[in-house]
Amino acid sequence: MEINGKTRTCGLIGYPVEHTLSPVIHNTLAGVMGHDLVYVPFGVEPGALQDAVRGAYALQVLGLNVTVPYKSEVIGCLQDMDALARRIGAVNTLVRTEGGFKGYNTDMEGLYRAMISERIKIAGEQIILLGAGGAARAVAHLCALKGAGKIYLLNRTLDKAEQVAEEVDHAAGRKLICPMRLAEYHEIPEGKYLAIQGTSVGLAPHDDEVILSDKAFYEKIHTGFDLIYNPWETRFMRLVKASGGKAYNGLKMLLYQGIIAYELWNDVSVPEETAQIIYRKLMTHFVQGQRDAEERS
Repeated sequence: MEINGKTRTCGLIGYPVEHTLSPVIHNTLAGVMGHDLVYVPFGVEPGALQDAVRGAYALQVLGLNVTVPYKSEVIGCLQDMDALARRIGAVNTLVRTEGGFKGYNTDMEGLYRAMISERIKIAGEQIILLGAGGAARAVAHLCALKGAGKIYLLNRTLDKAEQVAEEVDHAAGRKLICPMRLAEYHEIPEGKYLAIQGTSVGLAPHDDEVILSDKAFYEKIHTGFDLIYNPWETRFMRLVKASGGKAYNGLKMLLYQGIIAYELWNDVSVPEETAQIIYRKLMTHFVQGQRDAEERS
């Protein structure tokens, strides 16, 4: 593409950002959609976030994605917040408005779109959610908003699971979440469940780690969704498949959260056929990156 005085800039702020796949999503989208836009990652060192957001606004940056460790801290830098982001307490997308940036959370809607694309439903489902950190907490809110039937929230420490359960139940206006210690997984009633792996356990380079390994646990799962996409197939996913379930990774979640951010920045709707073009390119880029890493090791 030709960059000129009319080219709009979007980007990613976080620390570190060297290995992000977001430029693949957004620069490909700009090319396919015919928008004069370029997307670049910006590494923002700790302590410099407020200056970075203020500077981006002064530089006429159209929008920003926000990644770790700033998804909560960035809230203090915003002009306004979307209702979902306010409920979750985390922001991953900034949209330029009059006087400052407005914060959104496209991670959870991205997860929902990814699930829809794989024909996974939340409404009425019995769900096992692993973890009670920031990502799992957001997933719990999403499941409540989308009409989950019951959520068994498993975490190593019970108090954090109870905090998430109290917060989400209060927001939902109903008793939805059953908080449990991870070691109590055998107390989940017999049945078949949608399981969402919301911890960082199993993230590369710790590919062989898994939060639970008991075969009896995986026999309860009809579908497993791991928010991790690196490695391509986590041990959690392998164990779900070994017990006869279907398993998916988080790459489509990454895709759709990016697409939703792009739609917000440009006030457009990205067709599903375009989303699939981006997904194929993203997958090719990711697989090639995996091969390069293996060759270097």
